[in-house]
Amino acid sequence: MPEFEIQHITRYIYESPVRDSANQIILFPIKDAFQDVLKQDLTITGNPHVDTYIDYYGNEVGSFTYSEPHMMLTINSRILVATKHRELPVSDIFPEQQWEDLKRLQYVVPYIDYLKQEYFEGLDQLREIVKDEKLKDGSPYQVALRFCKFVFDSFEYIQGVTTVETRLEEIWKLKAGVCQDFAHILTEMLRMEGIPARYVSGYICTSRNGMRGQGATHAWAEAYIPDYGWLGLDPTNNCIANETHVRLAVGRNFSNCSPVKGVYKGASNHKLEVSVSVDDENVLSNEEHIREAHITSIVSDTPKNSYQRYMEMMQQQQQ
Repeated sequence: MPEFEIQHITRYIYESPVRDSANQIILFPIKDAFQDVLKQDLTITGNPHVDTYIDYYGNEVGSFTYSEPHMMLTINSRILVATKHRELPVSDIFPEQQWEDLKRLQYVVPYIDYLKQEYFEGLDQLREIVKDEKLKDGSPYQVALRFCKFVFDSFEYIQGVTTVETRLEEIWKLKAGVCQDFAHILTEMLRMEGIPARYVSGYICTSRNGMRGQGATHAWAEAYIPDYGWLGLDPTNNCIANETHVRLAVGRNFSNCSPVKGVYKGASNHKLEVSVSVDDENVLSNEEHIREAHITSIVSDTPKNSYQRYMEMMQQQQQ
C-alpha cells in the first residue's frame, strides 16, 4: 500500500490591501476503501475557522472568511495519503448485459447528472467520432479505454493555451490543452455512449518520466462500469488512474471540483501562485519551490480567447 506526502500551496498576492475574503476549498482527499488520509495539516493566513460540509457529489468542502486587510493570502495543505491498487474490470463477460444495465441508469439518481451532455459547437462532429471509435460488440470497459486513447492521440498537450474557464468549443477547435481539457472531452464522449462519467481532480503521484501533470493539480475522468463501479481513466497520459492517482473531488466538471475559489473586496488585479510537491524530502516544510502557475489581471486590451492565444504561439514558433 503506497503512501504519498503531498504539499499543495495556493497563494494570492494583491496589488493593494483587500478585505472580507470569502473562500471555498476542496482540499480534503476522498476517503474510501482504496484511499485513506493518514494525516492532514491545513494552515491559512490569519488562522480563520474553517467550516466543512459534504456536498451533493460527496466531496468534503471547507469555507472560511478572512476579514482583516491583507496583501497576501496563503492556503497550505499538507497531507499523507495511503492508496490501494484496485483490480481492473473483466473486459469480456456479458457485454450485452452490461449495456442493458447502463440503459437503466439513465433514470437513476445520481447517475442522471453524469449522463447529461454539454452542448457545444462541434458536438455533431464528436458524435460521429464516437460512433466510429466504438468497438462492435465491445464491453463498456473496452469502449472507455478506446475513447481514452482517442483523446490522448488526438489532442496536443500544451500549457497556457487554455484556462479553467475555456469552453468545450474552444478546446475542440484547438485540439489542444491540458489535463482538465482532456478530461472534459473524455467525459463528453463517454456520456454520449450512455456511460456515466464524472470529472476528477487530484494529484498524480509517480516518479515515471514523461508523465504529464506532475508538480501540479491533475484532472482525469471516471467511467461507471456495471458490476465494477467507477473506473479512473487518465486521457492526458492514456492510462488507468489507480494507486498513483490521489483523488480530491469528483463532479460533473471542473466547477464542481475547483480546489480553491473565492471573492474579496478590493482591487481586482492580483497574482495567483500554485505549487504542488509529492514525496519531496522536505515536502512538509519547504515553500521555496513555489512556481507561478497563473496570473489573473485586468488590462485595457481586449481579452483574447484561447484560439487567438494558440495561433499567436504557433506563429511565434514558426518565426
